[in-house]
Amino acid sequence: MSSGFSDTERERIREQLVDEGRELFSRYGLSKTTLADLTEPVGIATSTFYQFFDSKEALYLEILDREGERLLPELLGPFEEHDDPEAAIVGFLTALMDEIETNPLVRQLVIDTDEFDRVRGHHTEAELREEREQSLAYFLPYVEAWYEAGKVEGPSPEVVANAIRSVSFLTLHQDDIGQDRYPETRALVIRAVAKGLTA
Repeated sequence: MSSGFSDTERERIREQLVDEGRELFSRYGLSKTTLADLTEPVGIATSTFYQFFDSKEALYLEILDREGERLLPELLGPFEEHDDPEAAIVGFLTALMDEIETNPLVRQLVIDTDEFDRVRGHHTEAELREEREQSLAYFLPYVEAWYEAGKVEGPSPEVVANAIRSVSFLTLHQDDIGQDRYPETRALVIRAVAKGLTA
């Protein structure tokens, strides 16, 4: 079946959908953004959307993947910059939590559990496990090297990497901690975990 679009038009429309999606999902979230909200500014019918993405969730995941690729060098910077694992862990966690707290897309995914469940629903358990492993894989080699050198402590490099990543879930509890105490609490937890994991 021919779509009636040239390759150039297809690429342009796809990129416009990604741009609109990034803007709308950041502002309203996945569930409150309609197909019409996405397609109207691009000038295509809602039914035409499916020539570009299988679902709204597929577009959302595409945007999140691109966001991850864009952020990765910045987040991994501290691992490259610091020989000292404690300083690297502090730098990484600070950058990661800053991103979660200021990037509406990342925040939507981390904070809005309904949103997360909707996106999760489009993944099999195996895909979710692979995604978790992939998110660890980016900084696991640094942890493994420190582990081998006796610079970090724990049952295994994977457990150490999971312990580091789990600190980011503190952002879910800003209201519980209280906005006035949160920045100090966050800084203390980051330092304590970094110090506690390093030999």
